[in-house]
Amino acid sequence: MAYSESLAERVRYSLQNTEHVREINMFGGLCFMVDEKMCIGIMKDELMCRVDPSKMDDLLEHGHCKHMEFTGRPMKGFLIVESSGFETQHQLDTWVNLCLAYNPMAKASKKK
Repeated sequence: MAYSESLAERVRYSLQNTEHVREINMFGGLCFMVDEKMCIGIMKDELMCRVDPSKMDDLLEHGHCKHMEFTGRPMKGFLIVESSGFETQHQLDTWVNLCLAYNPMAKASKKK
């Protein structure tokens, strides 16, 4: 299994009242697209969160997360959250809501 199906179910529950959600396999995990933009994802048993880049430093100070790196470089506005950071549904909802709050401002990837 490339990602935690139980975590995927928890994220689906958090997104159940969100419109325009689509799931796609990405990065060897699962990505939840909202309005055709990457919003939140699952890689193994961790969350990939797309958040407001201006809030990154504050979020990193709380622990349980780190910059997401791609080819050895940190990706602006993307965090990896360890499972200890979303043990309860309330904690998971907090991360999902941070991602949803940034989603309207996030740029969509270029269509190929």
